Amino acid sequence: MELIAYLHTHFLTRAQLLAACAADGARLDAFTAAGTMPAPSYRLKVRIDCTSYFGAHAADHATDWYARGYVDWLCMLLDGSADPYALFAARYRAALDAQPLYRTIPAAALAAEPHLRSEWTHFIAGTYGLCTRSGLPEDVAAKELAIHVIRASTDGDRPLDGAELERLAAAVDLLDRASSPFAPHERSRSSRARYVDALRLRHGFE
Repeated sequence: MELIAYLHTHFLTRAQLLAACAADGARLDAFTAAGTMPAPSYRLKVRIDCTSYFGAHAADHATDWYARGYVDWLCMLLDGSADPYALFAARYRAALDAQPLYRTIPAAALAAEPHLRSEWTHFIAGTYGLCTRSGLPEDVAAKELAIHVIRASTDGDRPLDGAELERLAAAVDLLDRASSPFAPHERSRSSRARYVDALRLRHGFE
């Protein structure tokens, strides 16, 4: 039952999200339908087979799981944010500007409107609720920046000099901080396995 333990530790059920925001399901559903609230990152479907003194009982149950950071986002929507995408883009760009790595390798495309629109699509789909710690724009920006620097630093087989290795280590650390641990059945295929675990092993990063 590792998956269930993972979900309870790192995510909120729909009921827990609503309780944390003092919201009702109808408003959450309305925001989701409008494309301003991220979808759940996991949906767990469980088949229950129970036997007791009264006999056998069977039922199907589904539970939606949301990133814990979505409490912040849903409360913002409930407060009446006029343009959620504009807020997402502003927070994303501010997070990039706050990262020293952003100035080490040309990465202007990360803050460009086409890229942000693409990121917004993944954000609303619930993808970043799965693969970042909070699911919020700050972690999304950090993750994208870190992967951009890692790919630029490891393109080709040439050896890296000291400054390049230091920059690569910083990007790996940033990705480690921004990325979720990933569910047990997903970790071997995740960006964490590919860009954090493997690179630390290869280069001896602490």
